Amino acid sequence: MVNRAPSTRSGTPSTLAVNLVLAVAGVYFLLPLVWVLVAATKSPGELFGTFGLWFSDTPRAWENLVALFTQSDGIFTQWVLNSLLYSGLGALVAMILSAAAGYAIAKYAFRGKETLFSIILGGVLVPATVIALPLYFLLNTVGLTGSYWAVLLPSMVSPFGVYLARIHANASVPDEIIEAARLDGAGDLRIFGTIATRMMAPALVTIFLFQFVTIWNNYLLPLVMLNDTKTFPVTLGLTLWNSQTQRDPAFYSLVVMGSAVSAIILVGLMIALQRFWRADLTAGATKG
Repeated sequence: MVNRAPSTRSGTPSTLAVNLVLAVAGVYFLLPLVWVLVAATKSPGELFGTFGLWFSDTPRAWENLVALFTQSDGIFTQWVLNSLLYSGLGALVAMILSAAAGYAIAKYAFRGKETLFSIILGGVLVPATVIALPLYFLLNTVGLTGSYWAVLLPSMVSPFGVYLARIHANASVPDEIIEAARLDGAGDLRIFGTIATRMMAPALVTIFLFQFVTIWNNYLLPLVMLNDTKTFPVTLGLTLWNSQTQRDPAFYSLVVMGSAVSAIILVGLMIALQRFWRADLTAGATKG
């Protein structure tokens, strides 16, 4: 009797279906990015008079880019730096706090742990529009509205990051390694800083990226908190310019090019950090 290898044709239709869904999803998410990159090379008239997904006969990407960074004495550069400050510092602190909180909830036993975690998790379900005004009144009481801190402080909190950190700490940080480190004389802070964070690295990068993108794209919080254009992030600044398009159509090109630059920065960040997404960092973290 001849043994036949199991046929893989039975899985072909499902594989094709999954690939088709992924391809459609990829087109759906990439189409706006392609459009804004193409539109950034056009004049205001060509934005409405040519096909949206193809370049014009006379691309003017460089002219639009120069106009973007020279408009209003180069205020766009200030907006980009502000967004990098809000997003970078806010995401970094949120990542550290989320990692510490998630690790503590996952690895320490204390009264009310599950209740505390449920309250934190409930923060994920609260819309930003609900807490915007209470945050304004709270920060206005201490005189922080209108300053960088008015956007930074709320951005340093990530309930979803705490949830993700706890899940990953449970899955990737064995209790045996913690006990072995304690027997070797390591304190809790050293265990967390030198062992647990290495094992949780993929989750930490994910928390950082999620929070960075969330802060970068946030519009409502800066709108409520800020009143000086020099403290605006990119989202609020481009909205300000977009409101002037009826008066001066040249702002259409500025808004589109600014959106393209903003998207390129986020894509570059994702590409730069994708190498940190590795599932088996435990082996490297436990070698001594």
